[in-house]
Amino acid sequence: MRIEELLQRLQALGAKPTHQARVMRAWLQGQPLDSGPRAAENVLPLALRQALPELSAELSALAALGSEHPAEDGSARLLVRLTDGQMVESVLLPRDGVCISSQVGCAVGCVFCMTGRDGLLRQLGSAEMVAQVVLARTRRKVRKVVFMGMGEPSHNLDNVIEAIETLGTYGDIGHKNLVLSTVGDLRVFERLPQMQVKPALALSLHTTKTELRARLLPKAPPMTPEALVEFGEHYARATGYPIQYQWTLLKGINDGMDEMEGIVRLLSGKFAMMNLIPYNTVEELDFQRPDWEQASELGRWLHRRGILTKLRHSAGQDVDGGCGQLRARSIRLHPRKRRSDTLPGETSA
Repeated sequence: MRIEELLQRLQALGAKPTHQARVMRAWLQGQPLDSGPRAAENVLPLALRQALPELSAELSALAALGSEHPAEDGSARLLVRLTDGQMVESVLLPRDGVCISSQVGCAVGCVFCMTGRDGLLRQLGSAEMVAQVVLARTRRKVRKVVFMGMGEPSHNLDNVIEAIETLGTYGDIGHKNLVLSTVGDLRVFERLPQMQVKPALALSLHTTKTELRARLLPKAPPMTPEALVEFGEHYARATGYPIQYQWTLLKGINDGMDEMEGIVRLLSGKFAMMNLIPYNTVEELDFQRPDWEQASELGRWLHRRGILTKLRHSAGQDVDGGCGQLRARSIRLHPRKRRSDTLPGETSA
C-alpha cells in the first residue's frame, strides 16, 4: 500500500482534507483511527466512521511484530512481518529513534552486509515504511526516523519520499530528524532539494579509494568518493544540515592511516560529520571487527585534525542483530559459499 492510495481511499469515503489529516495523525501516533480532540461522530462522515475498523485492521497488518530482540545498549531489533509473509528489520534506537527498512533485500550487494546476499526481493510501499514507525510507537516514543535499515532508499525513491513527506507532515517528526541513508545516487541529489520536507542525509562512504569502494559496494552507482562528497556538501549547504558520512570499519581493509589521511583530505572544511562504526561481525562473512580501542584512537586522530567524528556502536551487537541477520535466521537461510575474490586483509576460505 502507498500513502497516496490510502489518502484516495479516505477521500472516496467522504473525508475532506481536515478529516484525512485527523485520521493520518491518529494512525501515525499509534492511536485508534477515530481519535481526536472532538468525538468522531461529531466530525467524521458516517461512511468513513463505518469503514475505520476494517481500515484499522489493514493498517495494523502492514507491519506486524514477528519478534523483538532487546539489547544491552537500550536498543531493540524488531523482526517485522509484512502482509505477504516477507520480513524486514526495524531497530528501536536509544534516545527516541527508529531505523526502518525500505526494501526486502537489497541490490547494492555490499560485500560486508547480510541484507544484499540474496539481492532485491521486493520494494516496500510507502505505507509499509510508515507502518514500521507506527509499530515502533506502540512500544516507545519516537522522535527520529532513520531510513538506514534493509535496502537502498535511492532504489525505491518514490515510496521513500512519500513516506518522508508523510512523517514530516502528519507524524510530528522534525525535518532534520528524518534521515535518509544512501550509497550515493544522482536521483537523490536531484529530488531531495525539491521536497517540501527536506530530510537530513547520511552517505555511505566506507573508503576514500575509488577502486576499493567499487569492490566493497559492487553495484553502487559508479561515483568517486570525491564526487560523492561534493554532492553531499552542496546539499548540506542548501539545507543547513551537516552530512553524516558512514564508515564501517573493517579490520585490515579500511582502518589504516592511509584511509584516515584520505578522510582529512576529503572532509576538511566541509559541513560534515564522520560516523565511524566498527563492523558488526557476521558469522557467514570473512570480515573482522577492529578492537574498540583502535577505533577510538582513529576517532581521536581525526578530531585532532579538525574532522568532527563520532564513534558509534551498531545497535544490538550483543543480539547478533546486524541488518539482515534476524531475517536470515528466521527463514533459516543456508550460508552461501564465501567469495573467492579477496579484499585487502582477507584470506580465501
